[in-house]
Amino acid sequence: MKRIFLIVLDSFGIGAMLDAERLGDRNVNTLAACATSDKLQIPNLIAAGLGNIDGVSCLPKVSAPTGAVARLTEASMGKDTTIGHWEIGGIVSPNPLPTYPQGFPPEVLEAFTEATGRGVLCNLPYSGTDVIRDYGQAQLDTGKWIVYTSADSVFQVAAHEELIPLEELYEACRKARKILTGRHGVGRVIARPYVGSAEAGFTRTSNRHDFSMEPPGDTILDAVSRAGQKVLAVGKIHDIFAGRGMTQYVYNKSNADGMAHTDDFAARDFHGLCFVNLVDFDMLYGHRRDIDGYAGALTEFDRWLGDFLPKLGDEDLVLITADHGCDPSYTATTDHTREYVPLVALGKPVKPGNLGTRKSFADIAATVAELLNVPFSTTGESFASEILK
Repeated sequence: MKRIFLIVLDSFGIGAMLDAERLGDRNVNTLAACATSDKLQIPNLIAAGLGNIDGVSCLPKVSAPTGAVARLTEASMGKDTTIGHWEIGGIVSPNPLPTYPQGFPPEVLEAFTEATGRGVLCNLPYSGTDVIRDYGQAQLDTGKWIVYTSADSVFQVAAHEELIPLEELYEACRKARKILTGRHGVGRVIARPYVGSAEAGFTRTSNRHDFSMEPPGDTILDAVSRAGQKVLAVGKIHDIFAGRGMTQYVYNKSNADGMAHTDDFAARDFHGLCFVNLVDFDMLYGHRRDIDGYAGALTEFDRWLGDFLPKLGDEDLVLITADHGCDPSYTATTDHTREYVPLVALGKPVKPGNLGTRKSFADIAATVAELLNVPFSTTGESFASEILK
């Protein structure tokens, strides 16, 4: 194989895993929620066999799918972006990253305050849009950081761009990243800039930046780049893997921007992996429990996919998957949901079929390694021979 385009539809789950209730989720299904919306029009994914995947009953099945499909189980103990992507990259995490349902302890906040010279507001699990609504004016009045978390392993810092310059926010997050190690080693420190006023309303900007922990071992990105091949990262991939293993990266301002970046990379003659994250599904629609918005974003992706596939060569492959769920119909929380995720393989070399239910997202890394002929050790099991003609 010459080029593999690995595309993560961030949070596109397809039904509750067997241990979902253990992680606080009951009867969750991101795809099924979207299927209730008349905004969902995904003929290319249906033709590929999305509805043929084990456990999917909300979409029609096709007798002659154009792709190879599977249901992937998350072997790691978590349902967050970092652990999900690390597992796609080949690392299974048996222990969850630390979370803070009561907020961060005094030793963390005191160290952060001392390092940055500003105090802290909030320090609670919060929705990102609600926290600036409730604390935005207080920040403008006091100059303190808005620090909050969620059900994920994240330390989030919100700052009004007209009060605190972006570089000061980013530097504060770099300092937080150095503080948050060991037992407080959260998966991500996230800079969350916003603008606006209490009267007109506060809105987040596209200048978000993530500062992730380094993966605890080699990932498929390290293996491919070490072999002298290209690893082109689109969107949050650079942040999630702490910049490791990439030969080039670009950030996204939106899903549409990410798909345009993927088109740009596809126009190049390279050998290796293009790893893409499209985060709007999760950030704009999943967490905000916007069913129609999520369905519309899937429709937009499906339309793009129909235009993208004809651009691929005889030795190109597309792998579409997700990192966790975020059911937009689930009202018990606004957080991620513990779900199986889809695998859809498309391209001229692909032999259509159903691969059943796989044991780990890490099967993707094993498969990429085999297809690109690079040495890589992972607990994942390759399905390369099952998807090639």
